[in-house]
Amino acid sequence: MFKLIGALLGYYFLGFFGAILGYFLGSIADRYRAYGIGGVNPLSSGQRQAVFLETVFILMGKVAKADGVITQAEISHVEQFMLKLGMSAEHRQIAIADFKRGAAPEFDLNSTLRQFMHVCGQTHSLKQMLLIYLIVMALSDGSIDTAEEQLLVTIALQLGYDHATFKQLLDMILNQMHFAGGQASSASTLDDAYKALGVSKDSTDQEIKRAYRKLMSQYHPDKLMGQGVPADMIAVATEQAQEVQVAYDLIMKSRKP
Repeated sequence: MFKLIGALLGYYFLGFFGAILGYFLGSIADRYRAYGIGGVNPLSSGQRQAVFLETVFILMGKVAKADGVITQAEISHVEQFMLKLGMSAEHRQIAIADFKRGAAPEFDLNSTLRQFMHVCGQTHSLKQMLLIYLIVMALSDGSIDTAEEQLLVTIALQLGYDHATFKQLLDMILNQMHFAGGQASSASTLDDAYKALGVSKDSTDQEIKRAYRKLMSQYHPDKLMGQGVPADMIAVATEQAQEVQVAYDLIMKSRKP
């Protein structure tokens, strides 16, 4: 608000360069108004990355314990996840402590999500990547049981997703995983490929291409890093992009005359 007023007043009194000066001073006033003296924006990239990473491991612990027991498959999944991130021994210990904190009976889910939303809530990619990592975590032992799905729905609602949108995302991730490893497995079907992109056999080529480009954009390394996803986690997101690519190629191949 102040930057617009400053620009108008600056232009009125000093012309074009006055408008630039007024806009700049108004921006400072807006920042002070929003964040207090010092104008420090709590949504800085570094802070977003730290909170995002902490929240991922805490909620992984919560999801793993949702059905009452943490399986060896879930432990192996977290170990592989840390390996893919190339974590140092020190950072691994911090991540394990966060995981255990989330798995503890007294863990407060709401406070963790409030902090995440305060720092990362205006960045769609961070919210979506968090949900994707948690869905994959829930699937690490082969299936998502009722307790895990209910917990994921609760988390999704607090992240601003309605139930239908979450179910669509869940269905897409379930089917994208059929194309893990960058190739279609024998169990993969054309139906899975359509669901992986969130489209149907009735969708036009243009609609399918639009859905494909949207998903690939969401997983694009530069976009994710720009919005606060830690650089070490980009490789994990790239795997999802590969699954989308294989599903898209399968659909396009099937549509060739």
